[in-house]
This record gives sequence, C-alpha cells and structure tokens, in this order.
Amino acid sequence: MIIDLEKLKDLDLKAFFFDMDGVLFDSMSNHAKAWCSAFDDLGIEFSAYDAYMREGMTGASTIRDAFTRQLGRDASEEECKRIYKVKSHYFESLPPAVPMEHVLDVLKTVKAAGLDIFLVTGSGQVSLLDKLNYFFPNIFHREKMVTAFDVKKGKPDPEPYLMALKKGGYEKNQAIVVENAPLGVRSAVSAGIFTIAVNTGILEDKELSGNGAGVIYSKMQELYTELPEIIKRSKMIDL
Repeated sequence: MIIDLEKLKDLDLKAFFFDMDGVLFDSMSNHAKAWCSAFDDLGIEFSAYDAYMREGMTGASTIRDAFTRQLGRDASEEECKRIYKVKSHYFESLPPAVPMEHVLDVLKTVKAAGLDIFLVTGSGQVSLLDKLNYFFPNIFHREKMVTAFDVKKGKPDPEPYLMALKKGGYEKNQAIVVENAPLGVRSAVSAGIFTIAVNTGILEDKELSGNGAGVIYSKMQELYTELPEIIKRSKMIDL
C-alpha cells in the first residue's frame, strides 16, 4: 500500500519505535502454538487467532483475560507465574525464530538516516531478547528498550510507547511506530504516535486499520521500498 504522504507533513521525525514479535522476528506462530498448548492443558479454549489478537499484552494480562472470558474470574499472581512458565517451556521447545525478511534492511535504512531506534515489546522471552545483538549488531541498546519487565499495564495501554517517548526525550510527533498487532497499534495510536502496521500474521487488515494504523503493508519488503520516501517527507532530508 502506498502511504498517503500528507499524513507525514506534521512530523519532525527523530526516532523509530519497533515492536519485536512479528516485526523483528518471525516468532508469532511459535507464541500462538505455545499459548494454545498452555491453555489446552487447563481446558481453556484459546485459538491461534486469539493469540494474534492479544499479541503485545504482557503474559499475565493474556492469562487474566483468558480466565475472565472462560472461567469468569481473575487469575491469581501465582497462577499467572505458573502458566507463563508452562507457556515459556512450550515456546522454548519450538524451532528458533528467525528475523523477518528485509527487516535488517529496514533497520539499516533508519540508522543510516541518523534516526534513533527503540524496541517496544510486551515480550519477556529472554531467548528472543538475547538474539537482538546477534542478528542486529550495534542497532539495539538496553537503555533504548521497553519490555514486559519495564511496564505495569503494557499494550494496549499507551504506557509502553509513552515510556519510550520519555526515555528518548521525544515529543509524540517525533517518532514513528512499526507494529504488526492490533493491540500494539492501539497502544501506539493512543500515545499519539503515527503508526505503520506490517501485517505479517494471520489477521485481517481490518483488525489493524480499526485500531488506527496510519498505513498497512502486507510484508516488510513493501515498507523497505517506501521507507526512504517516508523518512524524507517526515524528516525533510535526502538519503
């Protein structure tokens, strides 16, 4: 999809905020399988589509949401920790996630333009966080990350992206978010940040547009192709 460049005219771009699962890594199918297995152990119905729709929530929020919908009660802190441990076990048993095709090209383009790069993820999977420096050397830095360990509410609350703005010292019109999940899009849009969605999963585009995505691409290569013009129009520089 060609972006409406008029949407970028009010930006003073200084930074890009990237989600991790489904944006940097092709890991969402593994997360979905792990969640389905963990909930199946408890007799709780939970589909892959449910997992994709709740992507971006902290693990505890996902568990509490499932308990409320299916059991009519909240999950205790102990239950959240135990179930998330089971989910993590299933996740670690699956084949390792690999980077999204062309995402390194996207990151290198952003870095070459002199823009700051933040990671904003609801994930607490240590295995994925450890892979950042291996697959994307000299791009991500711990002080420029917001993870499940840093937030209380998490996505879809604007808290994670507001925290990224605060950490970077940026105004809301000085960043662009790259997301793939409805709740992540809602979080970023609620924080007042222009949001690009790349639909790398199984969801219908309406799930992303309905939450306020400024533009939707069907694959990372499409974003990579248009990225120089996006940066030029929102930062007014030549690449």
